Amino acid sequence: MSEGKLEYTQNRELSWLRFNQRVLEEARDESVPLLERMKFVAIFTSNLDEFFMIRVGSLYAMEEADNKKVDIKSGLTPRGQLDAIYAAVAPLYKERDKTYAEIKKQLHPYGVCGLDFKELEAQEKKYVKKYFKEQILPVLSPQIVDVNHPFPHLLNKEIYVVADLKMDNKSMLGVVPVPQFISDILYLPGHDIRYIRMEKVILEYLHLVFEQYEVSNGNYICVTRNADVSPDDEAYADNEDFRYIMQETLNKRRRMAVVRLETASPLSKEMEKYFCEKFHITPKCIFRTKMPMKLDYIFAIADKVPPAMKRSLIDKPFTPQPCAALDGGSVMAQVKKKDILLSYPYESMDPFLKMLKEAAVDPNVITIKITIYRLAKKARLVEYLCAAAENGKEVTVLIELRARFDEQNNIDWSERMEEAGCRVIYGFEGYKVHSKICLITYRNKNEIRYITQIGTGNYNEKTAKMYTDYSLLTGNQMIGEDAAVFFKNMSISNLNGAYQHLIVSPTSLKQKVLALMEEEIKKGSQGRIVMKMNSVTDIDFIRKTAQASQAGVHIDLIVRGICCILPGIPKKTENLRVTSIVGRYLEHPRVFVFGTGEAAKVYIGSADMMTRNTEKRVEIACPIYDRDIKKRLIRNLNIMLSDNVKAREMASDGTYRKKKGDERAVNSQEVFMKEAMNSRRVYPQKKKTVFEKVKHWLKR
Repeated sequence: MSEGKLEYTQNRELSWLRFNQRVLEEARDESVPLLERMKFVAIFTSNLDEFFMIRVGSLYAMEEADNKKVDIKSGLTPRGQLDAIYAAVAPLYKERDKTYAEIKKQLHPYGVCGLDFKELEAQEKKYVKKYFKEQILPVLSPQIVDVNHPFPHLLNKEIYVVADLKMDNKSMLGVVPVPQFISDILYLPGHDIRYIRMEKVILEYLHLVFEQYEVSNGNYICVTRNADVSPDDEAYADNEDFRYIMQETLNKRRRMAVVRLETASPLSKEMEKYFCEKFHITPKCIFRTKMPMKLDYIFAIADKVPPAMKRSLIDKPFTPQPCAALDGGSVMAQVKKKDILLSYPYESMDPFLKMLKEAAVDPNVITIKITIYRLAKKARLVEYLCAAAENGKEVTVLIELRARFDEQNNIDWSERMEEAGCRVIYGFEGYKVHSKICLITYRNKNEIRYITQIGTGNYNEKTAKMYTDYSLLTGNQMIGEDAAVFFKNMSISNLNGAYQHLIVSPTSLKQKVLALMEEEIKKGSQGRIVMKMNSVTDIDFIRKTAQASQAGVHIDLIVRGICCILPGIPKKTENLRVTSIVGRYLEHPRVFVFGTGEAAKVYIGSADMMTRNTEKRVEIACPIYDRDIKKRLIRNLNIMLSDNVKAREMASDGTYRKKKGDERAVNSQEVFMKEAMNSRRVYPQKKKTVFEKVKHWLKR
């Protein structure tokens, strides 16, 4: 253990891998419908891809910059972290392959059959061969690698069929890209959903691709490249069009170093050595996978299942419900009278969008200002912002072009809004704008008034049906005045603005959170902290949490993903509990509660307790002043803490386990779905529910 390592912390990368393991556990849960389980396998795979592209890629860069730098949370150098990651990932591959094979087998009786070539019936083989010759072979771009033909650049996360070739006693490598413009799978004729993956078809008929060669050791591979590219700050400063810089960044990403090689079959010793030399990797960077390297087609297959059969293979459909606190009238008019909290995906995003639509045509509305991080491919929000600009409103959109993997989408939307007359601005050098805030300014007689929306998640109409998030709509004038100052500061590149109610990173958010924690520390065993986030890595927050625990403060952290603080460490974090919920919906809200009862201080916002959020991003958290909304949020957190179906508790060694006990089963996400369906939310403290009777959580 390196000197200086904290006793109650763990490495962030290994913590993340444990989160992804919890995703894989959902795929193994037999109470989850089969196609939903397969989707969890796909999510696990996508998560792992991004982890290698970003986190593993950044560790290679760190090693190159300073190979002796030690991670204070684990005492590991960059190389030590990489070795630990590769060792931890290997068993996950085996577990994923096993899980995929089991689900695939269980889908066969339902007529959903992913097949190997040897499993095809005689007529199907004829069909596949004919299809290959007529539709696939003409569009392939095979290549040989020899003295006259250099090794090609393999694109990130694309599949290539490879083989050893021999002709006239000369050996060479054959490479065939699986075309991106053809389907990932070939559906076979018939009523059932029988299919074969395209790379298997190409591999089977590789001898037809390289007719004059002797073909052996056929395989298909996929490289993962480092995608942790940050725009060059100097280029940013010297170029007026930041969109151009981002486009160049995307082009650069395609050629970054290889950090992982996946293969369908074991490589021969010669081929392994060859690829290691070409990609500058070691054998431990090579992973064999028995399941598909790309699983996007699973979602399309689910859509093809006949409705009658589909009911038993997917979750019971749920449609986000109308907000019970709103009637069918004007949203703006209702928000002017009382704060409204929307809870996605249990409640629909529509009221917020309707409010924007109303503002776009309201003659009293002067300006609309909004920060955007991620948008859906089809976004009504953009339509309403453009309509507002075309109607003469001043519309300011601060769009973050550096939203990883959504850069191109944001570039396209920024151009569309600019064309409509919106004023489009970008973030800061070195600071991403990750806040979720919208400000509508209107005239009420001779007064300037505000309606402010502050959320925990993106303005993405698609993910609002898949991620849990909160969205506050408020007519509170004090919050609106802070929001107006915030947008002014963003427009003049001032990161150091002062606010009376909003807390904003990088200047005041962490400092305010630590101060609120200090208030609870002074209360000793009467102190209470409950915080819900996606990740915890910030060392200042971690130290303050340990200090609070040692002072006797009862602390619950509900953290979906990375959590670098370990609970239950004697004399360090004995009063800390860490819960993670992984279920049907991706848990995404950030909610901070300090204290209990009427005196509790409650905030919602966009920031996790990660150093990148607290020090290198523009984030906003907003106090909740409405008593009913405050009670509702605290109650919701208590229900999440009583979850004993999808929640897992972290042990002092960083591993997780499902809660044990004979309490009544509580699935918090199902509770919120049922409540939304019933549309009869009641939040008075006097009303007792079965969830409030789960003594072991709610007494604290």
